[in-house]
Amino acid sequence: MSDQLRLYNTQTRVIDEFSPIIPGKVGIYVCGATVQAPPHIGHIRSGVNFDILRRWLIATGHDVTFIRNITDIDDKILHEAVHEEMSWWALAQKYERTFTAAYHALNVLPPTYEPRATGHITQMIALIQILIDNGSAYARGNGDVYLDVRHLTSYLTLSNQKLDDLLTSPGAEVTEVSTGKKDPRDFALWKAAKPGDPSWPTPWGPGRPGWHVECSAMAHTYLGESFDIHGGGLDLIFPHHENEIAQSESAGWGFANVWMHNAWVTTAGEKMSKSLGNSLRVHEILKKVRGVELRWYIGSAHYRSMLEFSFEALEESVINFRRIEGFLMRARDLLGIVPEGKVSADFAGAMNDDLAVPLGLAVVSESLRLGNIALAANDSSGVEQSAAHIRGALGILGCDPFDPAFESTTQTNPEVIDGLIALASDQRAAARLRKDFVSADAIREQLLELGVTLEDTPQGTRWSID
Repeated sequence: MSDQLRLYNTQTRVIDEFSPIIPGKVGIYVCGATVQAPPHIGHIRSGVNFDILRRWLIATGHDVTFIRNITDIDDKILHEAVHEEMSWWALAQKYERTFTAAYHALNVLPPTYEPRATGHITQMIALIQILIDNGSAYARGNGDVYLDVRHLTSYLTLSNQKLDDLLTSPGAEVTEVSTGKKDPRDFALWKAAKPGDPSWPTPWGPGRPGWHVECSAMAHTYLGESFDIHGGGLDLIFPHHENEIAQSESAGWGFANVWMHNAWVTTAGEKMSKSLGNSLRVHEILKKVRGVELRWYIGSAHYRSMLEFSFEALEESVINFRRIEGFLMRARDLLGIVPEGKVSADFAGAMNDDLAVPLGLAVVSESLRLGNIALAANDSSGVEQSAAHIRGALGILGCDPFDPAFESTTQTNPEVIDGLIALASDQRAAARLRKDFVSADAIREQLLELGVTLEDTPQGTRWSID
């Protein structure tokens, strides 16, 4: 396995060695949420996947500037605000908080900066003016501004499409010509003000930004004309990311060197979305499992592979994680300390191979197997080595049970679980000592029903979570 990070670039369609523009520094822009509703796990997968990338870059010595935007003005937000009978800005702030809470619950590191679209109207206006001045965009005279997609010969290179092959709605040519578009495929940079909608003054008339222009403006503001990695969900390749490239390159900016896209979370083979009615809200799932367990599940698939969600698969994933967690707790008890994490060469090789998390989990599984053998043999050195390698891997995956981020919720505190099981085990031992084997067996059976197995060994009673 390689000791140099290699990443799949959506634009080139090959896996290449990653070389930052400035050695030792990495600039990343990831498209964040349109805050119109609470997040489902399809939304949060992007946060987890790019957090793993960020953690790996930091672990390998890079200084990472991580920007993730918030779209807080959009047609969908205005629509939902009417339905919820509240101001658009209040609705946006309400759901921004739910996204922040979900990221926090799943231990996603806060961005270096998290810009809102409404906080960068000035930068958008400046970009649009550049595009108008150089002939890449045109103002209709009523406040609408469109990008002339035929002005840029490199348009659609990310999605590998041809402009004339793009489908338009029936009658689009007639409709768009009547409203002033040169081509039905031209897209809005700025939308003229409508009665009752929020608007901002501009040289070409009052209105609000189109969806795509915000990311070009904000990426340029915080990362410069060229930066290392642009990320987002697979569904953003077209039209959003194509249009970002069109805007930025039309302005003369280099924009992103590497494009990365995470695949969808699906249910019954379909992309998880609000429109399908099969959304699974993060806050609802967190009533059933811990944040660390949901993150483990979401992060376990390769970021470019579809993740087919089911509660059965989630439950199996939780059981597997608890086995790892249980080993780390027993290792701590044997050693008297929490072993320091250390990334093994095999795990590093997997991460350098386009963030091959499934291969990395196979390395964790082998470390767990060797660690349990060492535990059975009371081999402190072997236990410490396995625990260190497991903690090193879990730290990169954001799932280390000893991470303080997971200590705030009492129900998720492993020390509470340890203490309760130890108390039950002590009560069983006391019952056996007084030869009350009925009570001892009852305690063992009750623990077994809860998924806790007690094992009597020459070194004492050990437990594991099945």
